[in-house]
Amino acid sequence: MFAFIKAFIAGFVSTLVFHQGLLWVFVAANLRSASVWNMAPMPPFGVPAVISLAFWGGLWGVLLWLLIRRAMAAGYYMGAIILGAIGPTLVYLFVVQWLKGQSMAAIIDGLSLEGVGMGLALNGTWGLGVAILMRVMHPPR
Repeated sequence: MFAFIKAFIAGFVSTLVFHQGLLWVFVAANLRSASVWNMAPMPPFGVPAVISLAFWGGLWGVLLWLLIRRAMAAGYYMGAIILGAIGPTLVYLFVVQWLKGQSMAAIIDGLSLEGVGMGLALNGTWGLGVAILMRVMHPPR
């Protein structure tokens, strides 16, 4: 049970440090225009957007930990990068946007190699962050 709490913390912190850190690099390099560490309140509770994102990152961290915890050596880190990149990116593209009112046709039309690539990079970096933080907080026995 304690490992799952650590996984939530790892996902939460990885969102704030790794995901948002890479987003900051993208913004600084003029590759993307976005608000990094966005403190704008999110409905319905008025929580800052970055904290809401980090909360969801914590939940994803638990799921990622369940999938990679038994992997060994480089497979542990590569699995975290690949699963971290693909899972949250697909859910954002095809579930979150749909729940926010986008039609599936508009979602498909809005897909771009650049946008999907940046999503994969941001979420893959987040996954690597979760793996590193979990190795620090919960080393293998």
